[in-house]
Amino acid sequence: QVQLDESGGGSAQPGNSLRLSCAASGRTFGTNAMGWFRQAPGKEREFVAVIAWSGGTQYADSVKGRFTISRDNAKNTVYLQMNSLRPEDTAVYYCAARKTSWVRTSVSEYDYWGQGTQVTVSS
Repeated sequence: QVQLDESGGGSAQPGNSLRLSCAASGRTFGTNAMGWFRQAPGKEREFVAVIAWSGGTQYADSVKGRFTISRDNAKNTVYLQMNSLRPEDTAVYYCAARKTSWVRTSVSEYDYWGQGTQVTVSS
């Protein structure tokens, strides 16, 4: 079992930055693929970014070049650095973990979820 605890959400103006953190506990973290998803009001939860245990990454086209996912296995923590934020980035952001190390982008392929953290981008 893995417990995930997100932090770092809040409000930002367009063009500014925020960094989300996700602290994992409960079992071995280093071999899990870790992902970030988001859900805007009235929309389905969507993939944002994923990082493999080896450090390989994949991003949604909508955030590519603006967001960076990283992990610190010694701290059991994964990060999402969000730069050049846009109003359409407004959503609840969720950290998720897979039981395996393979990178996946589908909500249904993740086994553990955090409670979510709100990100609001507006002027």
